[in-house]
Amino acid sequence: MIKNKFIFVIFCFALFNSCEEELKLSFVEVNITTENNDSVEINIPEAVGDMTISEAINSEINQTVMRELHIGDSQNITSKSVEESIDTFNKEYKKFMNDFPDSAQVWDAEIDGEVIYQTDEIISVSITSYVNTGGAHGIFHISFLNFNAETGKRIPNGNLFNDSTAFNKLAQTYFDTSIKDKSTLFEKDNFTLPVNIGYTEEGLILAYNVYEIAPYSTGLIDFTIPYEEADDYLVFKGSK
Repeated sequence: MIKNKFIFVIFCFALFNSCEEELKLSFVEVNITTENNDSVEINIPEAVGDMTISEAINSEINQTVMRELHIGDSQNITSKSVEESIDTFNKEYKKFMNDFPDSAQVWDAEIDGEVIYQTDEIISVSITSYVNTGGAHGIFHISFLNFNAETGKRIPNGNLFNDSTAFNKLAQTYFDTSIKDKSTLFEKDNFTLPVNIGYTEEGLILAYNVYEIAPYSTGLIDFTIPYEEADDYLVFKGSK
């Protein structure tokens, strides 16, 4: 009888730990705005669960949003929060209208985030933005943020690969196909990986933002490499 009770307790403990692992981190969508905001729409994922991990991830997501809203050099961001960045964006627009009262320009910004991949090893989040501060057109931009699921720390692109040279060769074959009949600034022998690389259910996605390697008219250039081909070169293996 005592033995059975002991086994039952061990089973419950294991079950509890298993549930704890499953619930270690999850995400909810949050809308961020301020009292006098009428130009900015933000909907992004917020990590909840393990405090240390979630705070690290949320900080990186918020920093990315703040960079997208910043007017001027992104290295000189003074805002301490997304809310402050929203207010600053609105104040800059009002200042612009005061300086140019006859202008028909309308400033606006829309930023959306989504968890596009999550395992017990790696989490990928995409942040897309469309920011219009006058001019001929607004700018669409996408960022992929990859996080270590155990620590919440952002993973630099260089740490995604166990053989970056071989992966570059593989990626170039997909790149060449994706830019067929498109105008780019790349010389044939000067291929480089994009800044934005993310995990999806379909494979590893690589995206070059507008102006990164091509004129505005070319738009976003992206392609996905299936994990069956990419996994040999990845530190964090994808779903097969």
